[in-house]
Amino acid sequence: MAFLSEVSLQKERFSLLLLEPGEIYFEDFSVFFYPSDLPEEEAIRRRTRGRLKVCSKSIVFDPQDVSQPVVKFPLRECIQIDKWTGPLLSRLGNRGDVIVIQCKQKIEMKANNIIGSYEFKKETTKHLFSLNYVTPDDVLQMMCQLHRASTLPLADEAGMIAAIVYSCYNRTKFNTSWLETLYEQIVMETVGDHITPLVVNPGRIMLTSSRLYFQPFNNVESVPVIKIKLSDIKRLTKRRFLLREVGLEIFCTEGSFKSDMFLAFSKPEDRNKLYKNILAQEGVSLKESAQENMTLLWQNGVISNFDYLLYLNSQADRSFNDLTQYPVFPWVIADYISEELDLTNPETFRDLSKPIGALNPQRLERFKERKVDMPEPKFLYGSHYSTPGYVLYYLLRVAPEYALCLQNGRFDQPDRLFKSVAETWSNVLSLPSDVKELIPEFYQPEMADFLINRSGLNLGVQQDGSKVNRVELPPWADDEVDFCRKCRKALESDHVSNHLHHWIDLIFGYKQRGPEADEADNVFYYLTYEGAVDLDSIKDPNEQASVKVQIMEFGQTPKQLFTKPHPSRFSPAVPVSRHSNNSSPVPVPQPVEEESANERLRSDSDAFTDTHTDTQDLEEDTASAIQRKGSLLSHQWDRMDQLQPACQHKLHKDTVKDVQVSDDGKTVFSVSQDTSLKLYSLEDQRQRRSISISSMPLSSLSAMPDGKTVLVGSWDDSLYLYSIEYGRIVDKLMAHDDAVSALHLQGEVLVTASWDSTVKVWTVEDLCGQSNGTVRLNSVQMTAEFDHETGVSCLDVNGDNSLVLSGTKDGAVYIWDVGSQSVLRSSMSHTGMVHDVKFSPDGKMILSAGEDRFMRVVDVGTGTEVFAKETEHEIRCVCWRENTVLAGSSSGELLVWDMVKAQLTATIPGHDDAISCIQATSDGHTVVTGGTDKKVIVWKVR
Repeated sequence: MAFLSEVSLQKERFSLLLLEPGEIYFEDFSVFFYPSDLPEEEAIRRRTRGRLKVCSKSIVFDPQDVSQPVVKFPLRECIQIDKWTGPLLSRLGNRGDVIVIQCKQKIEMKANNIIGSYEFKKETTKHLFSLNYVTPDDVLQMMCQLHRASTLPLADEAGMIAAIVYSCYNRTKFNTSWLETLYEQIVMETVGDHITPLVVNPGRIMLTSSRLYFQPFNNVESVPVIKIKLSDIKRLTKRRFLLREVGLEIFCTEGSFKSDMFLAFSKPEDRNKLYKNILAQEGVSLKESAQENMTLLWQNGVISNFDYLLYLNSQADRSFNDLTQYPVFPWVIADYISEELDLTNPETFRDLSKPIGALNPQRLERFKERKVDMPEPKFLYGSHYSTPGYVLYYLLRVAPEYALCLQNGRFDQPDRLFKSVAETWSNVLSLPSDVKELIPEFYQPEMADFLINRSGLNLGVQQDGSKVNRVELPPWADDEVDFCRKCRKALESDHVSNHLHHWIDLIFGYKQRGPEADEADNVFYYLTYEGAVDLDSIKDPNEQASVKVQIMEFGQTPKQLFTKPHPSRFSPAVPVSRHSNNSSPVPVPQPVEEESANERLRSDSDAFTDTHTDTQDLEEDTASAIQRKGSLLSHQWDRMDQLQPACQHKLHKDTVKDVQVSDDGKTVFSVSQDTSLKLYSLEDQRQRRSISISSMPLSSLSAMPDGKTVLVGSWDDSLYLYSIEYGRIVDKLMAHDDAVSALHLQGEVLVTASWDSTVKVWTVEDLCGQSNGTVRLNSVQMTAEFDHETGVSCLDVNGDNSLVLSGTKDGAVYIWDVGSQSVLRSSMSHTGMVHDVKFSPDGKMILSAGEDRFMRVVDVGTGTEVFAKETEHEIRCVCWRENTVLAGSSSGELLVWDMVKAQLTATIPGHDDAISCIQATSDGHTVVTGGTDKKVIVWKVR
């Protein structure tokens, strides 16, 4: 309902909403109107001053006296439009400035400035207008041309109007006197449409070196020229409009989902050219937004369900400026009859895994029976869940002019209006053509006026004799604000948080189309889907107009955002709604514990309120929730942004490839391309051991829990076992056919990776056991081998050794199931080598960093990417503990990421060149890094 703010800005009664949808308003003239049914002298005495507006399908008279109605003369109903001379002795006729409009029907609107159904008067009448500042010759040419066009068949009429429009707009140049400064350089000029709900207003678009201008071809906008400073632009978003990629939305308010301007163009090339040119200007500095990682933020509970749904709508081309693609929200409550709303009872909620049309099994069966006999393309639902008509069905009381525009000047029959929430819910469950979802206003208490008839609209009387006024609320709602507040509370509840991803799959995800949509009973009429029709390829104007009308009437399915199952929500949450005038945070209860990542792999399966006691309750709930979260996050890992180097030493002669801190935090182990293994005592601040393990570079190491033995991987294809106690290599194993690139020892499982394109899993039950004072590799047994297309560069293992994660030289990331010895997921996540991969501490997500400078996080259960960030420098290595990721950059800096908020919280200088490896103690007290500068740095929290 954000677009309603524009209504209050109107200075005149006239607006484009009084015209037919798509009708063009050209220009207007100052006139006097003379009543036609009075003697001339009396008509002159009672004349009315106003503006005569020339439009493509009508002529409209807007009187200054608001007690008089706005009168529209449809051109198709006009008999005569001409210069009027009158009788010989007529005072009016002799002036030569009067035109006459004779019409079989006129439409009167907004008498006494009251919004209501239009009055259609079907009688032949003659109307005289004297022009104040121009002559009839100045206005009649266009009027008569448009009148002639109205007598033609629809296709020819559209063609003739298009020619008139083209000629008129070509004669209109951008008025450069509106430029803000003399120093602006004009970059480009083009023609486009300013899109607001149900209104398409054409004009000239001018881009300069410092501003974007829109100059409408008429004077209907609140200002002559709309100006946007390029430095104010925070976000540019390409949009669809009428299923064509020709829209561009401009946002100047950070984090807002209501844009400052929506423009549409005749063809995609024009849109793309403006988009590219805006980005090329020096004054443009688009804000990096956390919205690109909103899925991760939502999973972690940083943002509310409401804000996440707004985000998904925006990403899927839903806009508050376009009623054909208005944001869609789900029904979540199924109980509208109880005295109290019980949000702890699952029966209170709608099944979010099913579309509205499938909630009633009996009705669904009838849909399926009808589908069987249909020609292709078949569908279940002939109506959609979101159309302009449905949006205005809900918003009638606050947007009556929009409803009148859409419904040819009349309100719908009283019995069909939105008058009861319970009745509407019953209808969407039972009626054969009603499957509509909700709009955001149901979850915004500050927007509750849409349920109240504050304007006193005359909406008629129902068949039972009752007058339609306010919307009847469920018994559990005290008033309209309370109703929306409780709807919001339900939306943010445990139950909805744990099931919302199923609804997202239906509306924005993999169940939106294809076999999955068919299986989920989620198939709509084909014209509602993106790519179903190419309007530009339709040459017949009648057919093209018909398709556009169908798109308007049938609704538009959102752009598909996900082709894999959407991940579920799993973290405690204290989100703050960032998109309202109320800054109070909205507490979200903690969801129930999710199933393990491995089980999910195998199955593949706020409140806003007034300033009274409700706000106080919310603030108290929020304060306690924040306190609970604070106690949970008081761990050392929340202070990683305070890391600083405690000591550093150039221990090696070449790049340090791997480092490890002993469990007691007293010893640092490191291996290097210089073939040496080093042991450094943090207590004594001195090197205790230095041994050349192999004749070739070393890649990886793992110190045994007892601190007496170190396992080392080498480029000579082998694993080496080095005894600290005896100071020598005690055993060697030829593990691969090429260099060992990484190893991971966890419990009794050893996993190794190699440039030979394999990852091997070994059992090492007796590796730490001693026999006659020695430790051997002869007990190591290979239990699994995973083949890749190219060499493996990095690996990780989840907490219970059931899954292995690997990254390759060509950018692929694999998840392997150790039990079944098969690949569970694989994707080309990067361009170039994968530098490092890591499981999250709970095993539910994986992180990868590559040569392409991208860091990506993927949900393990669904394979959906929930975070993607292009960094300034390559990330060479990562360490993930708790909610914190430490990343070593090719710049030598240590990056600290908060993975709950998906934010970079610190960039700490350290190495002189790239950080090549990183490791930390589990308690977070010690972090150690190695780099290509041959240094090992030990970090401590200040």
